[in-house]
Amino acid sequence: MARFSDNQTQDFYSLASSGIQELQPYQPGKPVDELERELGLTDVVKLASNENPLGPSESVVDGLAKVMRELARYPDGSAYRLKEKLASRLGVGSNCVTIGNGSNDVLELLVRVFLRPGNEAIVSQHSFVVYPLATRAIGADLRVVPAKNYNQDLEATLNCVTNKTRMVFIANPNNPTGTWIDKVSLEDFVSQLSQDVLVVLDEAYFDYVTEPDYPDGIEFFKRYPNLVVTRTFSKAYGLAALRIGYSVSHPDIADLMNRVRQPFNVNAMSLEAAEIALDDQAHVQRSVEVNRQGISVLTRACDDMGLKYIPSVGNFLCIDFGRDAMPIYEVLLSQGVIVRPIGVYEMPNHLRVTIGTPDENERFIESLKRVLA
Repeated sequence: MARFSDNQTQDFYSLASSGIQELQPYQPGKPVDELERELGLTDVVKLASNENPLGPSESVVDGLAKVMRELARYPDGSAYRLKEKLASRLGVGSNCVTIGNGSNDVLELLVRVFLRPGNEAIVSQHSFVVYPLATRAIGADLRVVPAKNYNQDLEATLNCVTNKTRMVFIANPNNPTGTWIDKVSLEDFVSQLSQDVLVVLDEAYFDYVTEPDYPDGIEFFKRYPNLVVTRTFSKAYGLAALRIGYSVSHPDIADLMNRVRQPFNVNAMSLEAAEIALDDQAHVQRSVEVNRQGISVLTRACDDMGLKYIPSVGNFLCIDFGRDAMPIYEVLLSQGVIVRPIGVYEMPNHLRVTIGTPDENERFIESLKRVLA
C-alpha cells in the first residue's frame, strides 16, 4: 500500500477545475453486502435503488452464455444491432439513437457537447441529482426552479429561460418524487421554447407509467428537433448491473454526441442482454404488474399508519414522516431493510422506498410498524 509523508505540501484540490471542487460524490443506495458486513446480518432486503425485484428475464440469463465465450473480443463500438432494433421498435432512424453506459452516460455526453462555462442549464428542485453534478462538473451555471407540489413547475421554468440557457432537464416521471407531467403541459412548454435550447426528457421510468395522458417522448421528438429523450434498461428490464441506456434525438445531435463518446463505451454482455430483453416484453409486463400491485400495497399501508406520501407513477414511493427521517432509516437498517434517505434532494423528512416483491414489501411494512410503534 502506498504511503504518503505528513509533510506533503501539494494541494491537489486546488489543481482541479472549480466546478469539480464544489461537487460532492454521488451517494448510491447502501449495498446489501456492506450492511451485512457492518451489522453481521444475513437476511437483508434492499429497497433503495429502484431496481426491478424480478431481476432480468430468464431469456436474458440464458442468452448471455454465448457472450461469455467471446470475452476476449471487443464489443461492437457502434452498437449496430441494438440501435437497429431500437430504431425499428420506436419508429425512428437508427442515426437518431445513441447507446450509453446507462442513461447517465448519455446525459453526460449531452452536457459535454452543449454546455460550457458562461451558459446554463435549468433543473427543477427535487430533480435527479445527476443533472446538477454533470452541469457543474464542466463549469456551466445551474439554475434551480422551485418545485410545485413536488413536481416541476413548467411555467416557472419557462420564465427562467434566458439567452444563456442551453439546456432544460425534465424527468418524467421524476426521481425521487414519482410525480409526472401530462401531454398537454409538456407540449405547451416545448412549443414555446426556442429551438436553440435543448430539452432533455429523462424517461427512465417510462415503462411503469399507465396514466392515459402521460406523454410518449418519442412522439414529441418527431415534432420538436430540440427535444432529446433518454431511457434505460436498468428499471423495468432488470439490467441495472449491466449499465445500458440510450437516447433518441435529431441525427445532428446524435452525431455530435458520438464525437465525444468513448470507444466501446458499452460492453458486449450489455449489448446482447438489451437486444434479448427487448424481445421479451412479457417479462416487462410482469414487472409492471408486480409494481402496480406493490405500490397499491404500500400506499394502503401508509394510509393505515397515517403516513403521508407523494402519489407516484414510478417503481418507488416517497413517504413523508413529518420529521427528520434519518433515525427511522437507521433503525430500518438495523432490521435488515435498506431504503433511501433523500435529504440531498432537500427532502429530509422523506424516505424513498422501492417497490419490491410481495414478501419484500411485507417485510418493509412490518419493520416500519415496529419502528413507529
